[in-house]
Amino acid sequence: MKRTLLTIFIYCLNSFAFAQAQDPPTVVAGFPVNYDEDAIPPYTLPDLFTLENGKKVTDSKTWLKNRRPELLEAVAALQYGKTPPAPRKIEFDVVEKEGDAFNGKAIRRQVRIYLTENSKDHPMDLLVYLPKNSNKAVPIFFTISFTANSQTVDDAEVRIGEIWNREGQKVKADQPSRFRATNVEQFIDEGYGFATVYYGDIDPDFKDGFEHGIRKEFLKPGETKPKDDEWGTISAWSWGLSRAMDYFEKDNQIDQDRVALMGVSRLGKTVLWTGIRDPRFKMIIASCSGEGGAALARRDYGENIKHMSDPSRYAYQFAPNYHEYSTHVEDFPFDAHSLVAMIAPRPILLQTGNTDYWSDPKGEFLAAQEASKVYQLFGENGPEENEMPPAGDTSLLENKLGYYMHEGGHGTIPSDYPVFIQFMKKFL
Repeated sequence: MKRTLLTIFIYCLNSFAFAQAQDPPTVVAGFPVNYDEDAIPPYTLPDLFTLENGKKVTDSKTWLKNRRPELLEAVAALQYGKTPPAPRKIEFDVVEKEGDAFNGKAIRRQVRIYLTENSKDHPMDLLVYLPKNSNKAVPIFFTISFTANSQTVDDAEVRIGEIWNREGQKVKADQPSRFRATNVEQFIDEGYGFATVYYGDIDPDFKDGFEHGIRKEFLKPGETKPKDDEWGTISAWSWGLSRAMDYFEKDNQIDQDRVALMGVSRLGKTVLWTGIRDPRFKMIIASCSGEGGAALARRDYGENIKHMSDPSRYAYQFAPNYHEYSTHVEDFPFDAHSLVAMIAPRPILLQTGNTDYWSDPKGEFLAAQEASKVYQLFGENGPEENEMPPAGDTSLLENKLGYYMHEGGHGTIPSDYPVFIQFMKKFL
């Protein structure tokens, strides 16, 4: 009983903290931050429909066959970094196959996936819940989390994992997390499964984490770091998510063709990139992905590439080539509208907060408007003709390219999850 009350208290406290508007920073890494719409310099977005040979894209077939591969190659080489191919054979151990969960509503499955061939030195723990007694394969809401599986859900039977602390050490995840637990039962009640992994199992999230992560395992003889067009941590996390999909394809209780992938902030960027590079994920829910994600870089509002490129901050998350554009973003051959458009025609929901100025919710909306033009090639809709909706407005969930903004700041709040389920019920 005491543990339950503590969990509820932590959940409410964290929900409140996530919902509040924070005073946005005005100077970061020595560079000023712009929050004035009138101070945004004029910009022109790269044309989505012009091929590198100058010809125009006028139909969905040409987009998929010609234009999308061009953009995919550019985004991989210049922003997130190219990833290695999948292992020839994926190995995993089902640690727990059918544990009883949530008073008999669900079964709990715990799986250890090994990310390197012929070695068990680099495992990733996957936690799965499935509705009990389902007579068919079920769709999955799959999230990549900032904390261990045992802290992501309120379930004492989940194995205690390990997390990276602020000192760059791996420690037991046996203390309450500052991130609130996800209410899994709301997905189970609607007939969906739920799955999660901890991003630190794949690659640590700090600038000196390369020595401990998956990328080091793929260095060629004589190399000490990835090349300028090779993966940063976001691509590493994305590659790890694809290995979870490899497992989903082998589990006959999971509908591999109906997996919705969700992440927040830098993990919002991660799921957006994952949806681009791995079309097996049939729905993407990118929360507050901001600069480097769904927000237009050329808009120069809130965070920009200069802030991200500072060596003391997030340079490690991207391919080294990305930072070459920090002082001349106008030369970047694509922008966030290109990233969103590359999900077409699959459903994508951009979720943000109306006071998350740092992540530029309007910049995400404008990117969605431009990307809508690609969705229209497939006979699908986005918010191209719409005004930016107020917080709480769910009208744009009717589009395969959806947009939703809660009242509050960065991250997700409890009221976002019913919105995700609404979008899943319509399009997954």
